[in-house]
Amino acid sequence: MKIPTAWLQLKFYPLRLVVAVAGVCFSIFLIFMQLSFQDALFDSAVSLYEPLDADIFILSSRSSALIAMENFPERRLSQSLAVENVAEVIPLYLGFAQWRNPVRKNYWRSIYIIGIDPSQSVFNLKSVEENRFRLQLPDTVLFNEHSRAEYGPIPELFRQRGELKTEIGDRGSSNREVTVVGLFPLGISFGADGTILTSDLNFQRILPGRKKGFINLGGIKLQDESKLDITLEALRDYLPNDVKVFSKAEIFAFEKNYWATGSPIGFVFALGVGIGLSVGVVITYQVLYSSISQHLSEYATLRAVGYRQRYLLGVVFQEAVFLALFAYVPGIIFTSFATKLARDATNLPVYIDVNKAIIVLLLSCLMCFVSGGIAVRKLQDADPADVFY
Repeated sequence: MKIPTAWLQLKFYPLRLVVAVAGVCFSIFLIFMQLSFQDALFDSAVSLYEPLDADIFILSSRSSALIAMENFPERRLSQSLAVENVAEVIPLYLGFAQWRNPVRKNYWRSIYIIGIDPSQSVFNLKSVEENRFRLQLPDTVLFNEHSRAEYGPIPELFRQRGELKTEIGDRGSSNREVTVVGLFPLGISFGADGTILTSDLNFQRILPGRKKGFINLGGIKLQDESKLDITLEALRDYLPNDVKVFSKAEIFAFEKNYWATGSPIGFVFALGVGIGLSVGVVITYQVLYSSISQHLSEYATLRAVGYRQRYLLGVVFQEAVFLALFAYVPGIIFTSFATKLARDATNLPVYIDVNKAIIVLLLSCLMCFVSGGIAVRKLQDADPADVFY
């Protein structure tokens, strides 16, 4: 049985091993958190599209993301009915207004408003289907129960009272009193941490400055979903260039691309991953370099008795793998607690999944291998002749 040289060298200085594992663990924790926040950013960005009962989406060619949807003529949506396989069209109105916290009367916060035709089935959400007809009444809204607490304890108050009233508008004379007549579950995002759903007419009342006959997003239901690609091409050929046509998968990619490349948030998270890797490389390199330096005479002895350079390199890389594995376990445990805290505090989908765990494990090993590759240059100093001095 081969002697576990790498393990024996690492545990020869227990305190240094503990410090090294803690340093690499911090790096792994940082990588985990940045990737978790990045995935939460992308997942939350498409949270509105997922429950929409539509196969194809139309938006203005000037729109860049869900939080920055430009208006386009509603007649474009009506024109799409002339294309074969289009069964139904769904107009959606999107915008922001100021929401008054019903408990903290002087506290206002920007909230995202979705306007729909309550006679249509728009969302695949049971609570919306049960309450959408109530939106036909003036100044009624459904409140997203996953909205942040800064909007007020709306879900708790609604369950206690059945209905509750507050104000919405621009914090000026055009404010309107609205009644919350129901709750619905919808994820929040980095761009909109609170949402209400109302009718198209109520939307116009809340935001009277919006042009009539213009919408922000159009949904299209197909008669035959298997002909999706053919219908997409037909719509792109038929409709003018002032609108863009996407399938659900394509609009997911469109939204995620904005947050990844068109927003500083995506860059910050990517930079955080890079910093985490850099910190891990530096820490691991220092540990491996110190280990090689302190055992240089032993390495020279091994060379003198016939061990090849390849064996010595293998010892160093084994140490690197040990450090990665020892640090990975506490790293993923700490991240699990941290993501739960972040999820409870923000209501964002911050999770660790199997794919992320595998990716971070591979990055950890790669990080330590790079450090080992840099540190092994010190082995060039392990001259067998040094044994006799």
